[in-house]
Amino acid sequence: MFHVAAEAYDRFMGRYSVQLSPQLADLAGVGAGQRVLDVGSGPGALTAELVGRLGAEQVAAVDPSERFVEAARARQPGVDVRVAPAEDLPFGDDSFDAALAQLVVHFMADPVAGLREMARVTRPGGVVAACVWDHGGGRSPIAHFWEAVRLLDPDADAEAGRAGTWRGHLVELFREAGLREVEESEVSAAVDYETFEAWWEPFELGVGPAGEYAQALDAVQSAELQEHCRHVLPDLPFTLTAYAWAARGLV
Repeated sequence: MFHVAAEAYDRFMGRYSVQLSPQLADLAGVGAGQRVLDVGSGPGALTAELVGRLGAEQVAAVDPSERFVEAARARQPGVDVRVAPAEDLPFGDDSFDAALAQLVVHFMADPVAGLREMARVTRPGGVVAACVWDHGGGRSPIAHFWEAVRLLDPDADAEAGRAGTWRGHLVELFREAGLREVEESEVSAAVDYETFEAWWEPFELGVGPAGEYAQALDAVQSAELQEHCRHVLPDLPFTLTAYAWAARGLV
């Protein structure tokens, strides 16, 4: 579901991701002298934050999307960026001081296995940290989209049942993966929208489940959904503040 250009992701979710990145890095205690892995890096929003703190030679990143990996390599030369899923990281045991996953645990084929892999490649006493949108609480950047979809299609997969997307579940996954001293917190991001089109058009780029859903509609269905979206959105212009659950644990 992420076989799209990096620029499409930037327009759809990138404006939120760049705001979450320093918050997640702070939560993980990322600082000078460390070597850190970005798991599910996408085009590299969190990677860029890590490079700014540590230098390119101290950062590695993986993503299963070849297009995202190509973009991350171009944007962050010197970073070791590889094509790989979270469940099979191409690094040895104890290779990093911390492993971070931003907005990706709910897309892992096996979230516990992915977190265990992150722990495996992190040294004893090191940190594993992740954040996932609060889809379960209706506080994600795409909550209004799915609210409108459910008015037309009550059986649609609105992402609320995905791993880690409700209070406490990310912590449960961390503990099941064997991490200790697990703590839960929130991170947030806010984006301004001057027009409805500025909010709607990124959905048509096909990014993630919401984008795939929007792209699959015919013209009549799309127009109907857009009308419902107009009704559930705040009055223009508006600011959407989105919240994500975050967790931090020690190896």
